[in-house]
Amino acid sequence: MVTKVCGWCVCNSFFWSLGDALIEVRYSVPEEMQRGSAIGNVARDLGIDVTELVRRNARVVAEGSRQFCELSTETGSLLVSERMDREELCVQSAPCVLQFQLLLENPLKVYSLLLDIQDINDNSPTFENGQIELELLESTDLGRRFPLESAHDPDIGANSVQHYQLSENEYFALEMYTQVDRNAYPELVLKKPLDRENQADHFLTLSGVDGGRPFRSGAASIHIHVLDANDNVPVFGQSVYKVSVQENSPRGTVLVKLNATDLDSGIYGEISYSFNHMPDKMRGVVEVDHVTGEVKVMVALDYEQASSHELDLQAKDGGGQSSHCKLIIDVIDVNDNSPVIVVKSTTSTVPEDASPGTMVALLHVYDLDTGTSGWVTCKISDDVPFKLVSEVKNYFMLVIDGVLDREKCPHYNITMTAVDAGTPPLFSSKTVAITITDVNDNPPIFRHSDYSIKFVENQPQGTLVIKVRAEDADEGQNARILYSLPEDAASHLSINAETGEIFTLRPFDYESSTHFHVQVMARDEGRPSFTSTCTVQIFIADQNDNAPVVLYPVQLDGYLAHDIVPRAAPADYLVTKVVVIDADAGYNAWLSYRIVKATQPNLFSIGLHCGEIRTLRPFAEGEEIKQTLIISVSDNGLESLSATATVNIIIEDGLPIIDELVAHDTDKLHGNSDLTLYLIMALAAMSSLFLVLIIGVVYMRLCRYRYMYRSTTNLPVFPPTYGPPGYSDVSCFNTLQKDDQYNSFLTTGSWKRDFRFGSDFVDLDMLNKRGTSLHVGGHSATRAKLLVPHKL
Repeated sequence: MVTKVCGWCVCNSFFWSLGDALIEVRYSVPEEMQRGSAIGNVARDLGIDVTELVRRNARVVAEGSRQFCELSTETGSLLVSERMDREELCVQSAPCVLQFQLLLENPLKVYSLLLDIQDINDNSPTFENGQIELELLESTDLGRRFPLESAHDPDIGANSVQHYQLSENEYFALEMYTQVDRNAYPELVLKKPLDRENQADHFLTLSGVDGGRPFRSGAASIHIHVLDANDNVPVFGQSVYKVSVQENSPRGTVLVKLNATDLDSGIYGEISYSFNHMPDKMRGVVEVDHVTGEVKVMVALDYEQASSHELDLQAKDGGGQSSHCKLIIDVIDVNDNSPVIVVKSTTSTVPEDASPGTMVALLHVYDLDTGTSGWVTCKISDDVPFKLVSEVKNYFMLVIDGVLDREKCPHYNITMTAVDAGTPPLFSSKTVAITITDVNDNPPIFRHSDYSIKFVENQPQGTLVIKVRAEDADEGQNARILYSLPEDAASHLSINAETGEIFTLRPFDYESSTHFHVQVMARDEGRPSFTSTCTVQIFIADQNDNAPVVLYPVQLDGYLAHDIVPRAAPADYLVTKVVVIDADAGYNAWLSYRIVKATQPNLFSIGLHCGEIRTLRPFAEGEEIKQTLIISVSDNGLESLSATATVNIIIEDGLPIIDELVAHDTDKLHGNSDLTLYLIMALAAMSSLFLVLIIGVVYMRLCRYRYMYRSTTNLPVFPPTYGPPGYSDVSCFNTLQKDDQYNSFLTTGSWKRDFRFGSDFVDLDMLNKRGTSLHVGGHSATRAKLLVPHKL
């Protein structure tokens, strides 16, 4: 039989209003079914596909501690898993109903299953005392009734005791007496006068027969002693005593005091109280004082085991006469049971990206008490991203109620507390451990967004440049980081993908490149993966790995240019200038000049840093016309590198002397005096600043038109191989031996050691790209600008 109930559901005094209809399936089954017997096909009755049972982890859960039945996920049938004895489960109560829940997960669905346990005739009637002793006076009146012990049958309904039978005899008959509780008791009725002298003892058999098919019966022997003169029986003040007592009442609590009277005197008036029938579960729980008739509690009563008890008592006088009464004990429930929390299903690990509302645990919460003592509330702490949701009676779902972040809290111990509404309230708690698993939701983060390092050139291949480090807040594979470089850096650098160490693939050359800008990417191995980048600035430091190179005079095998000087040249006359370059930079390109060998000593000098060769004294008659100087040029590196240049000087008569090639002390003094004057004027008054500026502008304009004239034999000659195409001599004396005409850009006074350049110029590609330093006019300059031709 399948029954569906919708609306309000009542269980253990809990009222649950369900948004959806609660389907309740009821089956009627006989007790004592064999284990494995089929009760019914739940899947078919509920319209559930059998294949869904395994996928959704379907199972049957009992309300109590014993299961009794189980679900076959293969057929969908509900099977008996444990012996069901109605008399053990429900005693005399009718009906006897067991409640179960059918649970399906993903999504959660609960169905209510009710098993109505039907009684079968599996117990025979029994008498408490198999031997009934009666003592009757021979003067007993005809029709006198003597109550007898009734038979007890644990079965109910038609399977319980239906009638009694008495063995055939001529003195006694059997009749039934119905009390106010509608229980029938057998009574022995005297139908023929007794004669002790004729027959002092009578032996009868009383049989109790139930209504089962087939019927069962039980018998008791009746031994009647015929006595003289006990013609009154004890009489109870009430045929039914009804008392109420709280469960867990202490030992010795008096439930009721029985009161029976007997009009006889002496031994025939002495009354003794006793139980006529005591159920097995009540043996030792209550006792009656044989003399006083007080019924006391000896073992605490438990409302949850039975809410009421019915006991039969008798009062018997000294002559064997007895009467009977019934004692009904109603047990009052008290709040003596704490709520029970049963975890039916739980997920120990939850991904941190799980969406709110995802169920992580299913709880069954109930209280065995009734009334307000059985009302239970369940809660968890407020500081966790979870909450309890109840959609089915007695069941709570623990669901996600916020955003999970493993990096902030990787583990939760959620304590659920259930409190009843009794006085005082009782509570219980259960802790569910949930571990948050990682998902790849954090990118790698470099410790620094920019790295700068100074790295010396010429380091061997495989030299460690720098180690970058990124960190990922995730764990496991999601936190495993691989490093990589862009393709444009792959020709110079390599990186250890796991450690972030950057190595050189070949030596760096400062003269080729002074700076590298590299983007390093860190990528985790999550799905999907995240990346981040950092910038590595590598500044190449120069080493003194380039020797000076002589540009002028040109040092070619079989050819050496000659510089001509007038024989009338005074002391400190500028003869020529040695032009040298060094591809290094800074101090490594700072050049020093000295004469290591000369045809005639003490005739010429060379500027230490400018390379200008001047006369030390006027030429004397008879001195050799051709003078050869060997010049050593050294750089300023830690391990100095050097080069040598050979200068040939021809002394020629008749050449004019150019005044501007002569250094005058008066000019120096004049310059110093002008500088002193400017300093005095600046310190004297700020108001003269404008005047100083005007004087400076005028002075610069005047210097603009000062040119130096030299003969073609006195100026340096640069071979075509030392200049770019179209590069030409600007001295107007054709020292570069080119036929094309160019605008001239001439130097100012050579003693001032600078050059005057025109507005049209371009970088010398070789020097600009290599970052070399050209030592010209006594100054070291990086990426020196050379003269650029301007064709007419």
